[in-house]
Amino acid sequence: METSTLTPLTASAALANPELCRNLLKRLEESLDAPLRFMEVCGTHTVAIFRSGLRSLLPEGVTHLSGPGCPVCVTHDREIAAVLELALNENCTIATFGDLLRVPGPDGLSLKKAMARGASVEVVYSPLDALALAQKHPDREIVFLGVGFETTAPAVAATIQQAAKTGLANFSVLAFHKLVPPALKVLLEPDQNRATEAPAGIDAFLLPGHVCTITGLEPFRFLAESCGKSGIVGGFDPADILEALLLMVRLRKEGRPAVVNSYRRVVADEGNPKARSVCLEVFEPADALWRGIGLLPQSGLAIRPAYAPYDAMRKFALSLPEVPPIRGCQCGEVLKGLLPPDQCRLFGKACTPANPVGPCMVSTEGSCSAYYKYST
Repeated sequence: METSTLTPLTASAALANPELCRNLLKRLEESLDAPLRFMEVCGTHTVAIFRSGLRSLLPEGVTHLSGPGCPVCVTHDREIAAVLELALNENCTIATFGDLLRVPGPDGLSLKKAMARGASVEVVYSPLDALALAQKHPDREIVFLGVGFETTAPAVAATIQQAAKTGLANFSVLAFHKLVPPALKVLLEPDQNRATEAPAGIDAFLLPGHVCTITGLEPFRFLAESCGKSGIVGGFDPADILEALLLMVRLRKEGRPAVVNSYRRVVADEGNPKARSVCLEVFEPADALWRGIGLLPQSGLAIRPAYAPYDAMRKFALSLPEVPPIRGCQCGEVLKGLLPPDQCRLFGKACTPANPVGPCMVSTEGSCSAYYKYST
């Protein structure tokens, strides 16, 4: 079994120990025997790599690709359109995380702009806050906008369970959760029927530590077993990331791709079985739409029929309307690692954090936003 060479104490102190990072960078440069193209699929990794300056310090020959790891960014245009339709229902209040307020939908309308038209929108910090809103306002329908990956789904599931126990009738969830492993699979094995283009030459993945605290390593083992690629579960300090890159290089040199947990101080190999159990009681795997990828089988979570009263799609008879893509926006290509943010024709011109055209510039975890803030 692969193990991390950094102790928890050393890794947690990495930001205060630039000498450690310099040594790791030197080791990486010395051990690199061929170009390495790695993709991270976590918004926190995206920001950490840019904010720390690590991206500019990587040895020549190491290429960083930012994949579909931002939950706000991968939420599809059609899902945003359904949210906006419900937001304009005069008896509904949308409870959402703040990052989603400015995500543009059809004709540039966002939740923030919908508020100017009379929509009731509340920013919350957890799904339990939305539940409290429903208890406080029994005369209104409170709809929590459930986006994110395996990390956030268990908390939403537990909140739905709590609503069911208390018989709260005015609370429901728009469940747009996504599952990371199917997205990685399609990036490596594109479905020609959907014309999904894959980025050239991904050598290894920096796997999302937050997601793996829930899933464990098992759902990602196909990377090595079926695709011949390594996946390293890494932390978020520069030293964590550099150690993950060293492992990628070592495994490639030895010709033995593997899925390795290099973040043991936080992630257990088996993940969190209790959280998964709660999630599976409330949700079931379902086809889901991803920005830039399209409809991806069994890559999302739908609310099970047993909890149907808390499924906003059923409750309000919603559908996902066909909508035109955002004109000029290339977020889909950015999310698949096909296009660096600064090569988008709108980047830094029509599209900035102050005036975002697409979700990758809206979200604090979006690669366009991170690139703009820390590389321009």
